[in-house]
Amino acid sequence: MIPKNTICLWYDGDALEAATFYAATFPDSRVDAVHHAPGDYPDGQQGDVLAVDFTVMGIPCMGLNGGPAFKHSEAFSFQVATDDQEETDRYWNAIVGNGGQESECGWCKDKWGLSWQITPRALTDAWTDPDRAAAKRAFDAMMKMRKIDVAAIEAARRG
Repeated sequence: MIPKNTICLWYDGDALEAATFYAATFPDSRVDAVHHAPGDYPDGQQGDVLAVDFTVMGIPCMGLNGGPAFKHSEAFSFQVATDDQEETDRYWNAIVGNGGQESECGWCKDKWGLSWQITPRALTDAWTDPDRAAAKRAFDAMMKMRKIDVAAIEAARRG
């Protein structure tokens, strides 16, 4: 059954590669269907992979091989809440280690340019702490990080 709402992500011919990577990296993720073009189109030919239905951590997505016209931007990202440093490291290293790039404050991009926020729950708990001084210390510590260091966030929160 086709979901009522699906995130459509634009790729330049490599939607199946991206979907396969996401399915291998994240739990509750899979490639659901591969659709081939029924005819030639501006950036491809009949039989090429036109679209891929896939699921990322339970979220239905479609990768559209639309060509080079549009690129991903930070205006859209997947935010992954992690339970500990091990999980944070695993996802971060998988994305960055597969041709991606680091950014600040727990953000990184995969090799297709899609942005990811690898966000430990400890960070969210810290910067939303009702003790605003503790929240500010944790926030200030985060602002100096690329991949989030859970121990450093917790130490900053404690003061």
